[in-house]
Amino acid sequence: MAHTEDFAPDDRPLRRGWTTGACATAATRSALSALLGGAFEDPVTITLPGGQNPGFALAHEARGEGYAEAGIVKDAGDDPDVTHGALVIARVSFGAPGAGVTFHAGEGVGMVTKPGLPIPPGEPAINPVPRQMMRQVVEQLAAQHHAAPDFALTIAVRDGAKLAEKTWNPRLGIVGGLSILGTTGIVIPYSCAAWIASIQRGVDVARAVGLTHVVGATGDLSERAAKARLGLAPEAYLDMGDFVGGLLKYLRRNPVERVTIAGGFAKMVKLAQGAMDLHSARGTVDLSALAALVPEGLRAQVLSANTANEALGLAGPALAAQIAEQARAAAQAMVGDAARVDVLIIDRSGQIVGESG
Repeated sequence: MAHTEDFAPDDRPLRRGWTTGACATAATRSALSALLGGAFEDPVTITLPGGQNPGFALAHEARGEGYAEAGIVKDAGDDPDVTHGALVIARVSFGAPGAGVTFHAGEGVGMVTKPGLPIPPGEPAINPVPRQMMRQVVEQLAAQHHAAPDFALTIAVRDGAKLAEKTWNPRLGIVGGLSILGTTGIVIPYSCAAWIASIQRGVDVARAVGLTHVVGATGDLSERAAKARLGLAPEAYLDMGDFVGGLLKYLRRNPVERVTIAGGFAKMVKLAQGAMDLHSARGTVDLSALAALVPEGLRAQVLSANTANEALGLAGPALAAQIAEQARAAAQAMVGDAARVDVLIIDRSGQIVGESG
């Protein structure tokens, strides 16, 4: 996921959308209907894990010798999803007798190359719930047509390889394209759940490849600074965003030896003051607590500062070092004995201006 602001452009209710897994399932149903001798279902209706029955309009259909394919344009609703508007295509072919339903990566769908993900290495990046949804559709339609449920499903996403560059996939070891995702079939706009799930999968991969030190960075600038300082393997770096609590809670249950938290001064002040969600819209910096850390002659200026970064400019590196240590203590309390915590504070030029320990 890409960093976004956590507010809607106006006060209207946010519109929900559909996951790539739901789109692939609907495309599979329509294509299989055509392959079994009928027409392409359009619109095509599926049942989601929660019992909802959305309908999808086809944007693509094709037939060939032994196959049929259908495509649906993903509508992510009001969520800033990189796959919004992408064409998700399912090609359904007759499979070998007794093979059951098999899954294959078409153009724009990635392959798993590293352990630690819900799908093992060597498999297309089609997650378990979408696989189950598609398998159920195939088995239902096959039974209705008195056919064996032996079909090969090839899922593709137009321009998926390019879109995948904006996701976690490259660092998770998913190469060549996107993942087909979704646990409910529904995209909830501006949900933290998808981001936190990506953080968790990043931890899983890091542990699976044997890493003992991971880095949670609040953004690209902080990650680059941490990379320059620490020089760890690419899998060690987690795009934590504002969800430091989500990372630390997961590490408490899935430990590593060491975690470094890297972020800007204002966000680390919020962590030091006990916040586990560092977004600017959720809580403010307590300037009086900052003022208590500086020499008496600076306290009035820090109290009247407009921002935490202005306070840092007034007080200098000594304040950053104190905040780094307080942030480390707050994070250590959250993660417990599961990992040793370090904190790096990065200024707006990308330089490390404070660190714990």
